[in-house]
Amino acid sequence: MALLTSRNIVFAALRKSLKAFLPPFYQEEFKRIYWNAAPLRLYRKITSFGKAHYCPVCQSHVREFLPFGLNSRNALCPVCGTVERHRLVWLFLQRKTNLFALPKKKLLHVAPEFHFSTLFQKSKALNYVSVDLIGAPAMVKADVTALGFPAETFDVIYCSHVLEHIPNDQKAMQELWRVLKKDGWAIIQVPIESKTTFEDPSIVDPKERERLFGHVDHVRIYGADYYERLQKAGFKVAREQLAEQKDRLVAQKLGLIPEEEITVCTKQTS
Repeated sequence: MALLTSRNIVFAALRKSLKAFLPPFYQEEFKRIYWNAAPLRLYRKITSFGKAHYCPVCQSHVREFLPFGLNSRNALCPVCGTVERHRLVWLFLQRKTNLFALPKKKLLHVAPEFHFSTLFQKSKALNYVSVDLIGAPAMVKADVTALGFPAETFDVIYCSHVLEHIPNDQKAMQELWRVLKKDGWAIIQVPIESKTTFEDPSIVDPKERERLFGHVDHVRIYGADYYERLQKAGFKVAREQLAEQKDRLVAQKLGLIPEEEITVCTKQTS
C-alpha cells in the first residue's frame, strides 16, 4: 500500500507539471505513450494488483483507483488511465450495442481519447476515423462545427466531453447530425452539473472561465436542458444506464457513478 500511495503523490505532481509546462499536443502524446506502452502497463498491472476494484477497459484487478479531478476523487484506473465515464461507456458499448459485431461499421471518434482509440482501431468490425481540431494524434484535422465529410457518412459517432469546449455547440450538434447515417446512432456525452445550462460568450479570461465553468477551456456548464439542445439539432435522445450502476457494491467495484447516464442519439427523419 505504501508503494501505491507514494506513486499517487508522484503521479499527481507529474500531472500538474505536464499541464504547466507542456503544450496540449505534447501533453496528449505523453499521456498516450505513458498509458499505452506495454512494458509500463504491465508494471502498473502488477504493482497495482488487488481485489477491491476492477477496470473493464483494461481488464485489471486493482487495489484502488487513483485521485482524479478537481475534487481528487478516487476515479483513475492506475493501469490504463480511465475514469468513471470511460468505464461506463465501454461497458455500455460491450453490453448494449452491436458496435463490435459484423457487419463492419464506420465509426467517427471526435477528440479521440487514447484509452479507446487503440481498442477501436484493433477491432475488425470497425472502419475507424478520428478527428480533432489540433490534428495529430487524431487521423484527420477537423473542426467539429465543420467536419468536411459528406452527409450520412458514419454508422456510429462517439463524441465525449467535447461540446463544453465549443462556443457554437448547436452548430456542432447539427454537424454531427448531418454526417450520421439515417439508421446510425451516436453517443454524445457532456458533464451535466446544473439544472439549466449556464454560458456567457463574453467570458474569455481563462481564470474567470475556470472559476465559473470549472476549467480554463470550458465555455459553459451544461444543465438538464442539454437534451433539448440535441433535440433541436434533430436528434432523438435516449438516456441509458446499466444494471451495474444500480447495485452499490458493483458500481463501487467497477468505479462507476450510479447517477451517470449515457446519451444515445439517433436521427429524427420525419
